[in-house]
Amino acid sequence: MHKLKKILFYAIILYGLIALFLYMFQEKILFQPEDLPANYKFQFDHTFEEFFIETDDDARLNAIHFKNKNPKDVILYFHGNKGNLKRWGRITSFFANKQYDVIVMDYRGYGKSKGTISESNLYSDAQLFYEYTLKHYSEDQIVLYGRSLGTGLATKVASENSPRHLILETPYYNMTDVVQRWLPVFPINYVLNYKFPSDEFIQKVKCQITIYHGTIDGVVAYKSGKRLFKSIPIPNKEMITVEGGSHNDLIKFDEYLNTIDAVLGK
Repeated sequence: MHKLKKILFYAIILYGLIALFLYMFQEKILFQPEDLPANYKFQFDHTFEEFFIETDDDARLNAIHFKNKNPKDVILYFHGNKGNLKRWGRITSFFANKQYDVIVMDYRGYGKSKGTISESNLYSDAQLFYEYTLKHYSEDQIVLYGRSLGTGLATKVASENSPRHLILETPYYNMTDVVQRWLPVFPINYVLNYKFPSDEFIQKVKCQITIYHGTIDGVVAYKSGKRLFKSIPIPNKEMITVEGGSHNDLIKFDEYLNTIDAVLGK
């Protein structure tokens, strides 16, 4: 009995230490930015302009605006949790080459962007870029595109505005759902500071919604994206399942390549 109590005691200590670790280091786990020097010169094959937006709390946000002479529409793109615009500019030029203008920002602490990151700051920053987009395009030209972490931001913006289309690549039901998959025995709701409740935001989205998700996604489970899709109350929705697709490779699959043009045109 004494040995059992001792094991239980150490198990409780370990449990508490893991919970404390998650609480203290969740930002470093969730956000994995790569810094860029202020004088870094972006180089992409497509025509673009680099610009900055200043926020009310003195943050400075860096962005790339890909431009075409006669764009079909504009894609406001919210990227994933790793890297910076050096990577994401290359990824989003895929859409620029399809004759869409593209605006993609770096979050606070990513690349050349400066400022304190928080969930509320991410939402307000995302809205600032929507307003920037509105200065250059009509609202019925705007396609919101979110990938991974950015799907929560795209959904939040779509819930408070009237874009033409919301496209979500590898989305989550909410961040609690993602973390609970990895740590099912922990009180995630009490530990996690970043909720990103896409399931709540999506209830207020009125535009067309399209979701892409791979069946073997090891970061955001396919069933989390499927759960989000099922929660959408409007009929103008579509989920495109990429069989064998994981988290970062959907663009390699026919299910994505053979449908994306039609999806963007909706």
